Amino acid sequence: MQCTRCHADIPEAAHYCQQCGLDARAGDGARRSSFAAKPNESVVSLKLVSTIMPRGAAVRPMTYQFALGLALLATVIVGATGALPIAVLIAAFAMPIVYIVYLYDVNMWEDQPLLVTGLAFVLTAVLGGGWTWLWTSWRGSTSAGSSFDAAATLPTVSGFLIAAVLAPLIGEAIRQVGPVLLASRPEFDDLMDGLTFGVISGVAFATGDTLVKHWPLITGGYAGAADAPTWISLLVLEGFVKPLVMGTATGIACAEFSGLGEGHDGFTPRYFRGVAEAVAANVLYAGGTYLLTFLGNQVLALVLSVLWGLAILAVLIIRIRTALHRGLMEAALESTARARGVGPGLEFCPSCEMPLLPAAEFCSNCGVSVRATLKVHPPSKDAAASAGGTPSEGAQA
Repeated sequence: MQCTRCHADIPEAAHYCQQCGLDARAGDGARRSSFAAKPNESVVSLKLVSTIMPRGAAVRPMTYQFALGLALLATVIVGATGALPIAVLIAAFAMPIVYIVYLYDVNMWEDQPLLVTGLAFVLTAVLGGGWTWLWTSWRGSTSAGSSFDAAATLPTVSGFLIAAVLAPLIGEAIRQVGPVLLASRPEFDDLMDGLTFGVISGVAFATGDTLVKHWPLITGGYAGAADAPTWISLLVLEGFVKPLVMGTATGIACAEFSGLGEGHDGFTPRYFRGVAEAVAANVLYAGGTYLLTFLGNQVLALVLSVLWGLAILAVLIIRIRTALHRGLMEAALESTARARGVGPGLEFCPSCEMPLLPAAEFCSNCGVSVRATLKVHPPSKDAAASAGGTPSEGAQA
């Protein structure tokens, strides 16, 4: 498209003209707020599948929704019958299986399934299960239902610090290991890769955590349908709400590790801010569920815990959609910059870190003046020629 003020060619993904700084989307509010991975959705939306499975969202949006819905329905039905060994296993492995199938479906692992599955899932699940066993043993042996025990009296400072602060803090550090190792590789340095690996790592950690915490339920046999509301609420919390909270929180941090621009950003202040956000979300989730155990009514405590987890998940979904949308727009601008002859040495806006087009006076994404942030040198003749030559040549292009 063309700028209506200076008639320069503007990429379709640009918000501002790179030559005069005009807001190219001023009259197109709907397009500015549409989600790049699925344009018929808003960026500020609670759509789960297009958030955690963005690559297949526009092509097969119903496939993964149906798979997750079927897994949830199976968990609820089996849990209602009291067949807890089967129900807990379904709850623990439903999300990981669906997500691994998604990775296979879109070839997210770049034909390296063992490497990606091993680092992002198996490693995190094993370390997560080991850490859960360690801190729950330190806290003291408990019965299968003691995490929501009607006989509990009052919370303790030590119990809160262990369950709501120490466990989430170390847990988030564990969840970062596999995704960071993968995102450090050149073939996986895209922001969407970091986001995806973070989500699967969080889901894997939740699997190990659930298996360790509720192993007595797996080995305890048939429990009967008398306490169906308790079991259903517990399985929904542990099998779906918890992995989604952990996965989206870790995905935010890992996306910041991959970062914007060429290559991965690494251990930058943005990454540590993302880790802090992930830790804060998990501390809020763990702290809330811990305190709710002392209500005295198991079903009420579990239902409120589910609602508390969903509230945190809603905030995380909006945060992760914003980061993902920004990353997809960055990729579009980078592709345009390379197509216009910038080559491998792209320049990036110091304000929003998006790629700058050749001889740009303004950032196409945020509209900031390049001269206000960088010392601009006049382009050489070769650079000017590669950028499009004369205005008439640019118009012909």
